[in-house]
Amino acid sequence: MRITTALLMASTAIISMPAFAQDVAPVDAAAAESGAEIIVFGRGETRQVQEITNKDIITLTPGTNALKAIEKLPSVNFQSSDPFGNYEWSQRVTIRSFNQNQLGFTFDGIPLGDMSYGNHNGLHITRAISSENIGSVRVSQGAGSLGTQSTGNLGGTIETFSADPADYLSGGAYGAQGNLTYGSDETWRAFGRIALGTKDGIRGFLSYGYGATDKWRGQGTQDQHMGNAKVVIPVGEAKIDGWLSYSDRREQDYQDMSMGMIRRLGWKWDNTYPDYARAIDYADRLNDVDNISNSGGSPFPDGLYDYSGAPFGSQVYPGNVTSADDAYYDAAGLRKDWLGSIGLTTPLGENANFKIKGYYHNNSGMGLWATPYTPSPNGVPMSIRTTEYDMDRIGAFGSVDYTIGIQTLSAGAWYENNKFHQARRFYAFASRTDPGVSFRDYPKNPFFTQWEFDFTTDTFQYHVQDKIDLGTVTINLGWKGFSVTNKADAIVASTFPEGKIKAQDWFQPHAGFAVELNPEMEVFGGFTQVTRAFASATTTGPFQTNQAGFDQIKDDLKPESSDTYELGLRYNSPVFNGVLGAYFVNFRNRLNAVQVGSPIQGLASALQNVGKVRTIGVEAAGTVNLGSGVSLFGSYSYTDATYRDDVINSSDGTLVAALKGKTVVDSPKHMARAELNYDQGPVFARIGANYMSKRFYSYTNDVSVPGRVIVDASIGYRLTDKIEVQLNASNLFDKKYVSTIGSGGFGNSGDAQTLLIGAPQQFFATLKAGF
Repeated sequence: MRITTALLMASTAIISMPAFAQDVAPVDAAAAESGAEIIVFGRGETRQVQEITNKDIITLTPGTNALKAIEKLPSVNFQSSDPFGNYEWSQRVTIRSFNQNQLGFTFDGIPLGDMSYGNHNGLHITRAISSENIGSVRVSQGAGSLGTQSTGNLGGTIETFSADPADYLSGGAYGAQGNLTYGSDETWRAFGRIALGTKDGIRGFLSYGYGATDKWRGQGTQDQHMGNAKVVIPVGEAKIDGWLSYSDRREQDYQDMSMGMIRRLGWKWDNTYPDYARAIDYADRLNDVDNISNSGGSPFPDGLYDYSGAPFGSQVYPGNVTSADDAYYDAAGLRKDWLGSIGLTTPLGENANFKIKGYYHNNSGMGLWATPYTPSPNGVPMSIRTTEYDMDRIGAFGSVDYTIGIQTLSAGAWYENNKFHQARRFYAFASRTDPGVSFRDYPKNPFFTQWEFDFTTDTFQYHVQDKIDLGTVTINLGWKGFSVTNKADAIVASTFPEGKIKAQDWFQPHAGFAVELNPEMEVFGGFTQVTRAFASATTTGPFQTNQAGFDQIKDDLKPESSDTYELGLRYNSPVFNGVLGAYFVNFRNRLNAVQVGSPIQGLASALQNVGKVRTIGVEAAGTVNLGSGVSLFGSYSYTDATYRDDVINSSDGTLVAALKGKTVVDSPKHMARAELNYDQGPVFARIGANYMSKRFYSYTNDVSVPGRVIVDASIGYRLTDKIEVQLNASNLFDKKYVSTIGSGGFGNSGDAQTLLIGAPQQFFATLKAGF
């Protein structure tokens, strides 16, 4: 490991090496364009926007979530407790203090919902496309473009685009790519892709990827099968494109932590799996009424349970367990997805263009937890609690652009029908000595269904825009509107509600300008107003309360909305490309759902409008090309996001939480990133540092996680124009830190079991071959 560390740290020294005489092309043809930019700073756009290209994504460890590539952009806060950014329970992205549920995500225009763990209206990007097949990722830190298929993009949009199959055709009618990766914690990943066709004719690709890794703390495996297929068919001046993907992901979870648990139990503490006997002992203590009575209300006498059993990883834990929530037996997330689409792009005469795309998405999955709060009927003091998901989404979106002189008029619409089925069930363990089940498989034969619902969501959105080109001045004017109806029907009744609720806002204006001051410099600015629709699930949105609470809010609950003002300056030259911007956001009708009990208990939450948030920020980013294959990238953002109102109980007017003037949770004030790149001849290398200041994980700001600096590095060598090797290191200096906060939601005050620990130093080696 010391040898690998030295090799990766030496990447900084390679900058001074003389360039090789030959110019060896990258293995991946999509990155072969000479001088292609890694980051595009949105020249000509009337809003803050940057784009990460495929050339940047392929230097990450293969299989890494493309969202991890955008964490270098200003105001983007991406967190995950695994080195690839794929583990969905831990994956979070926030922009300008807006959390993931308040952002918009699309793939080739197809709406992905909010990409949350228990997503009720979409799927995660890592289940839609393999990272090797991504062409680019575009980030709009504001609300994004009017035509984005999203009703939740209060604070930004992230749009991912698949590559054109032509990018993978190496000069003829055939192209193939194969990658094999091995690394820390028995990480294996294999990827293969075949492309056929001609660059200007019918073309397509088919790919398959499989990756598996052991958990870096505790025991368990996280793996995924992924298949992608794309076809492009020119028909005269028109073009038809089709997409099909399949994903089967199975992830055994890490234990959620609190700062108190980290201090008591250490940085590598996790669930008890595969130590079933210890899990039974914990559950017995929780359910032992006599023991609870004799110990003053604690199932662990004197608040301490010493355990000195088998080691976890390389460390033996003495215990210091004070709660059954300190360690469960096991937990997992299982997901299967099919996603397909077909689209048409065609000119309408000389001045107009028409686009339309239809899509279908099917999902089935489960989130599993071994809960000591519900015993199995056969005497085992715990059971398997599931949240089960089934989704069928079908939709279509399209637009027409028409150019008249200096004006380009556009109008478009999107419709989606989403049928979402959700249930909470409990399954028995086989006996006190044998679990009889695997958390990597879907359990069968539940002994109890606590609740079961069918949700139907109908979404209609439209937009109108006028782009006026005055030469050195560009003006964008327009608006969008939507109507979203959510309906819940109980199959198995419970305390959760039935009923219907609608969010509707037919006029959300957008206006912006860009002025070219000279060939290198432009100023831009704009205003955007956006409203967010309600969610349809018992685990989020207005349906997570009880029937009485829903009946009280369904006619008066206001959807969240935001007004964003932006002003910025861009500079573009062969040596330097960059942007400097400032923004102001007024966020209204904030919805707050207070988690009751620990997440595993699944209790109803209280939801209400709780006032405003004001955010003021500054963003800067730039790339300096130093010549000889050397470039330097840096970004910085300052975010001041504060709650403007205290939380008042709407029923009796009492103070719930004094939040006025407090900083928004998971909103670091300072983020800075620096990256040094080298790519010339057969050698390429990169080293990057990511700084983030402290983050609060309670609304009253009485608990926080400290700031940290994480360093990643990569180095590679192209043996030929078809074969290369690549080494990647994540968390190069083995920093101990908290990655994800809010995994179990946020409370008003006090430490909570809602943190996930970041992965330690890890290394990966990849062999890439093209044919």
